[in-house]
Amino acid sequence: QVKLVESGGDLVQPGGSLKLSCVASGFTFRNYGINWYRQAPGKERELVATITSFGTSTNFADSVKGRFTISRDNAQSMVYLQMNSLKPEDTAVYYCHTRGSKDFEVWGQGTLVTVSS
Repeated sequence: QVKLVESGGDLVQPGGSLKLSCVASGFTFRNYGINWYRQAPGKERELVATITSFGTSTNFADSVKGRFTISRDNAQSMVYLQMNSLKPEDTAVYYCHTRGSKDFEVWGQGTLVTVSS
């Protein structure tokens, strides 16, 4: 079964750090770029970070640039989102996502990050 499963969401204070994980199964992970999206309450889903299939290139939304990093371990079919200097506006459900050719697209179920004192 093709799946992406996120974990690591939690309640964290402003200025704190959190590391999200996403494990893939059911497809050849190393062939696909991976994205992290987030959706805050009442807002549209937004793209936060991307990483290419072998991790040679990454991109970030302006709102998280310099605070978040994305990495991957193809041997373990894992992708990570390291989030530092968290702000209340980072509060959202974070989703792992990939897309390929021929209508191949996978979303994880999401993990909730709450930044609050």
